[in-house]
Amino acid sequence: MKTIVFVCLGNICRSPMAEFVMKNLTDQLIIESRATSSWEHGNPIHRGTQAIFQQYHIPYNSQKTSQQITLETAEQADYIIGMDSQNIADLKKMLPERLHTKIHPFTTHSVPDPWYTGDFEETYRIVKEGCAVWKNRLL
Repeated sequence: MKTIVFVCLGNICRSPMAEFVMKNLTDQLIIESRATSSWEHGNPIHRGTQAIFQQYHIPYNSQKTSQQITLETAEQADYIIGMDSQNIADLKKMLPERLHTKIHPFTTHSVPDPWYTGDFEETYRIVKEGCAVWKNRLL
């Protein structure tokens, strides 16, 4: 089974949203999410993302907390999917060049960070569409 890791800055908004939306779409992939930073390490999924999960009846692990991507996680992944161009750049700085072929953008455009925009609905719409594209691409 292929392993994918969605990555955003803090792993409390966009990447866990992508993780659980994708898990809701398929059980044929191993799906995780991580952060490029340690800023939110150990913090729970943002209440705005949890509200989206509840509104759209998306099962999620309420005990999940933010984790930074590690070399071990990156080596085990088949695809490391950055939610925006800055995440992609950070991943390429953090990880050895031999792993750069695993790094991919989530979409052709950056997924807006609702931590800053406050618009979790817009982010959900983009994440839902992007996850459907990734599912079709990988399965």
